Amino acid sequence: QVQLVESGGGLVQSGGSLRLACAVSGRTFSSYAMAWFRQAPGKERDLVASITRSGGSTYYADSVKGRFTISRDNAKITVYLQMNSLKPEDTAVYYCAASIYSAPPPTGYNYWGQGTQVTVSS
Repeated sequence: QVQLVESGGGLVQSGGSLRLACAVSGRTFSSYAMAWFRQAPGKERDLVASITRSGGSTYYADSVKGRFTISRDNAKITVYLQMNSLKPEDTAVYYCAASIYSAPPPTGYNYWGQGTQVTVSS
């Protein structure tokens, strides 16, 4: 059974930074493409960023390009989301997800973490 555990959420002022981390256990970490999603109150869960198994390719939603960076450390079996220049509209629950597919669509993620709250005050 694969388990994903997020950490690093919290309250930050507009313009500030946070780094989320997601530790993965249960199978070989390098077997998974990884992603971060977020869900704001009353809205659907949206893909924020993703990274391939090797870390060689990344994707970002337009709303976070240039501000967020996804990375992975296969030795530490952890994926990160560095969030800079945070805005109030970034407020959401952030979820880590893993996929057994090499280049999954947003609907192709098989395993999910429990989520971590990020709140950006204006």
